[in-house]
Amino acid sequence: MAEKTRVMHIITRLILGGAQENTLLTVEGLQRREGWDARLVTGPALGPEGELLSRAHRNGVNVALLDNMRRAINPWRDAASYRALCRMIKEYRPHVVHTHSSKAGIIGRFAARRCGVPCIVHTIHGLPFHPYESFVKNRLYVFLERRAAKASDLIITVAEAMTRQALAAGVGRPEQFRTIYSGLEVGKYAPLTAEERARFRAELGIPANAAVICKVARLFHLKGHGYLLRAMKRIVEAVPSARLALVGDGILKSELERSAREMGIGERVIFVGLVPPDEIRRCVGMSDVVAHCSLREGLARVLPQSLLCGVPVVSYDIDGAGEAVIDGETGLLVPPESVDELAEALVRLLTDRALAARMGETGRRRCLEMFDSEKMVSQIAEAYERILQRKGVR
Repeated sequence: MAEKTRVMHIITRLILGGAQENTLLTVEGLQRREGWDARLVTGPALGPEGELLSRAHRNGVNVALLDNMRRAINPWRDAASYRALCRMIKEYRPHVVHTHSSKAGIIGRFAARRCGVPCIVHTIHGLPFHPYESFVKNRLYVFLERRAAKASDLIITVAEAMTRQALAAGVGRPEQFRTIYSGLEVGKYAPLTAEERARFRAELGIPANAAVICKVARLFHLKGHGYLLRAMKRIVEAVPSARLALVGDGILKSELERSAREMGIGERVIFVGLVPPDEIRRCVGMSDVVAHCSLREGLARVLPQSLLCGVPVVSYDIDGAGEAVIDGETGLLVPPESVDELAEALVRLLTDRALAARMGETGRRRCLEMFDSEKMVSQIAEAYERILQRKGVR
């Protein structure tokens, strides 16, 4: 029997998030393919964002928990994580080490290079350096990412925008990069029926005839909730039935609740809270339009998720958003940090239902092929094979 190709995926934490879902779908997909053996190494899923470890265990994923792997920079923990990863790599002897997220990406690639792993791959889901970070941290991140790129055979980006930004910062060489869009289980997403919409709205206390905006994101800094609340104050003047459903949890919940009350829109803002991934379809599907106001993302999963449900999107024009939201075709793009433009675009789609329906249908057709997780896994596996063949390993 031929030896299986062993792949070790490493990610900082397995919370509910786009990078984490991408990683788990990739590992699960590799496990289903003949001739592959995949393992996942991750730190503890700390914080209020939820976790995907239970799904990983339920689906039989081989998971190793590395307690010292944490998101925050800590020289002691990071050194301990590096040593532990070296031990794990030597024991498992992977043909491929594939890292995700900045912390695991840096430590994991250095450990893989030291241990002589034949194929080292990293996925950029979102760059750690950005205009909203401090100068000192940005310099540190750029320095470390440049060093880690030298240890990489391939750098996958989830959007062309990530490739451009990395190269502009001197991270990697053009020939190292390849864009592979982050996959979804597209069969789980479809427009809701009128009965399903009405039922879920009733569960949330939203009138059946309300004009509903939905935002799916952690209640955290740089997610843009404050801009959306200010836009909502303007929206209700034009669309009196408007409601805003905020899906997610985080450290800013109390602050955002207070802001909504002070603006006089507290009764129009519904804090849905944290929901499991399988509930995202209901949350976006019961809406008339989805708002994406983050100030930094690779390519947010909520964009294709919404479009797969036939719901158009109004998004800040940041990072890879424009690769899913085609302005005027599948949604509307507005300048980052804008309030008036954001409100105007949302009102336009709330009041022109025919336009919204056309955009949603166009977006659904486009995303069914573009964001299929099986296509993503196939592209990643083929990339591994090419590198291993080039090096004479397989």
